[in-house]
Amino acid sequence: MADAPPSSEPALRPLGLEHLAAVLDLGHRVYDTDAMPYTGWSLSAVAGDLDAPDSACLVMLDGDRVAGFVLGSLSFEQRADWGYPEWIAVDPDFQGRGVASRLVKECCARLAAAGAVCVVTDVERRNTASAELMRRNGFTEQATVTLFVRPLTEQAPAGGGAAHDAAASRRHFTRAAERVR
Repeated sequence: MADAPPSSEPALRPLGLEHLAAVLDLGHRVYDTDAMPYTGWSLSAVAGDLDAPDSACLVMLDGDRVAGFVLGSLSFEQRADWGYPEWIAVDPDFQGRGVASRLVKECCARLAAAGAVCVVTDVERRNTASAELMRRNGFTEQATVTLFVRPLTEQAPAGGGAAHDAAASRRHFTRAAERVR
């Protein structure tokens, strides 16, 4: 079943518990988490951002439909005075309509109001659309980090065993978020 096309200008709102399932679903649909495996989409990760002091977690709503979201919090690594918009995603039906820029601007404004002296984010190298979004919104490239991976020679046992089933994990967290409603 396809979603209805966008009806009007989406409304900017604070992220609430009632949005968790849709946020998790949208994140899994638009992000290639294989490109940045340390970036996990889990209920606990999203809830951690939502529950953080001075949270800057927002959604754009088209009626009840989540058109986009940003998860931001005050503190990046050891810097309690740096804001961090960790995840941003926009439903493909709403891309190119300024949704992402509105989310970034409001997230940064809330982080500044909470005491951030700067805002830092990361963008996967091949994600040129997100890189351009950040440039349009006043971010400049400051550092490049390379993710090094060391494959292990021993493979996980056939039939599941201890192997991680990402799709099953996403289904579990999405169902858990739906129960929160």
